[in-house]
Amino acid sequence: MDYLIHHLVRTSAQRLPTKEALVMGPERLSYRDVWQRTSKIAAGLRQLGVTRCDRVGIFLEPSLPQALSIFAVSQAGGAFVPFHHSLFPEQVKHIVRDCGMKGLIVTAARLAEMAPVLAECPSLKFAVVVDALDKQNKPCDRLRVSSLQSLLQSDETPELADIAISKDLGAILYTSGSTGRPKGVMLSHANVIAGASIVSEYVGITAADRTLAALPFTFDAGLNQIMTAFQQGATLVMTNFLLANGLVNQLVAENITGLAGVPTLWSLLAHNRVFQKTEFPDLRYITNTGGPMPQNVLRILRERLTNTQVFLMYGLTEAFRSTYLPPDQVDRRPTSIGKAIPDTEILVLNDEGHACRAGEVGELVHRGPTVSMGYWGQPERTAKVLRPYPFPVDGCPGEERVCYSGDLVKVDEEGFLYFVGRRDNLIKSSGFRVSPTEVEDTLLRSGRITHAAVIGVPDDVLGQAIKAFVVPPANEAPDVDELLGWCAAAMPSYMVPKTIELLPELPKTTSGKVDYPALRRRQVESLCAASPPHVEEIPNVTSPSGSPA
Repeated sequence: MDYLIHHLVRTSAQRLPTKEALVMGPERLSYRDVWQRTSKIAAGLRQLGVTRCDRVGIFLEPSLPQALSIFAVSQAGGAFVPFHHSLFPEQVKHIVRDCGMKGLIVTAARLAEMAPVLAECPSLKFAVVVDALDKQNKPCDRLRVSSLQSLLQSDETPELADIAISKDLGAILYTSGSTGRPKGVMLSHANVIAGASIVSEYVGITAADRTLAALPFTFDAGLNQIMTAFQQGATLVMTNFLLANGLVNQLVAENITGLAGVPTLWSLLAHNRVFQKTEFPDLRYITNTGGPMPQNVLRILRERLTNTQVFLMYGLTEAFRSTYLPPDQVDRRPTSIGKAIPDTEILVLNDEGHACRAGEVGELVHRGPTVSMGYWGQPERTAKVLRPYPFPVDGCPGEERVCYSGDLVKVDEEGFLYFVGRRDNLIKSSGFRVSPTEVEDTLLRSGRITHAAVIGVPDDVLGQAIKAFVVPPANEAPDVDELLGWCAAAMPSYMVPKTIELLPELPKTTSGKVDYPALRRRQVESLCAASPPHVEEIPNVTSPSGSPA
């Protein structure tokens, strides 16, 4: 019975010991190999002090050690916390401090780079470096530092008794909200395994599949790829290609049958000449999440991938996946986010808490086994999002919590859902959730401006592009190119504004707050009219390296 995350590896290793499980370039591991290595790493983590529900960070680029560490932390009894590899030291420090992280799995170079900020993280006790460890030049003197290779060189494969149960914390995924710094969404082992079972069912994933992991494991959709593959005994092929040509070549060379992506990835592929000339006889399905698929991109994919099923999906980290549109409905209703995933109830409620009629806009509310445990250390925020089920059923004791998504949707006469917008100011760009406040704070730290306000604007490729309105000091107009360059050095590229507009002052409400609706109206009006020559709007042409594409 699989009830903990690492059991997915154990069971597949028992069923299919010699089956190819994990691939990264020339390196290929069987399920037996993966289980033996994760067991040794887990034993080493136990010796380093990891116990039940301890948080262990994984700050690595896509690699075999990254995948092995996820299951090893689980087997050690801890909860893994993946970092996107584009994060800056200050962002890493926030996450380490926020969740009281005990250990970190990282490269030696990155650990040395972060040593000054990690000195301000008293909860952190140890680090495991995945590459060569220079004992004469320790990357961080305060921590107990071990090498992953030393853990793997143990002569024995230990049998570790499980110290957690399915309701215990298994992972924390950090995601931005509309205000402030990223917050940690807590996932139990049961949440993660339920997500793997549900997606495997409606996508039809089996041991015959070969999945290309193009999305980072910091995304719930990316994490689900490794979980579904290992649950079903499939093969997971990891990649660090950021360009379309590399992805196309890997899809063919590795006989990939399944690929999950976000709109930016599909746009890159659809407009790539190599993709347009290549046949993909093995590609059984693709899935889209992280924002609506642009209609022109969907059309190209449907024309090129005639034998490939297209699953359009919608979800949020706090409840994983909520809906999907079956492939046989894609041509008929391509803008729909579909209906509820298996074992899940989706409600659409108006402001009075009543079920909406067909065509009426309301908030999407998710009920099911993938509803998360809430936000780490933030019970008040958790209570706003996870609330009691509004329509309790007789005979079901206890207070069940459901997820109020903050997303506005409507349902048609046949029960298919359509996304309308967000209740808050959250920006979804390139599949990432971006906090306007975090971008504004970073802009202000440049010292080049006095005020900043950030909004999301529609973009066919990114879903939403980030636009910043800034007010310069009196008689000092900043160089916008220099300001964009400063942003690129101060935050991950997916957070860097695509455009910056200079204003003499920001519009305000009667209470003195920034009038964000007025800024959005200004943006709409500027798109409807010819661009006035006195408005300075400089595009950021740097592609987002933080993008999964």
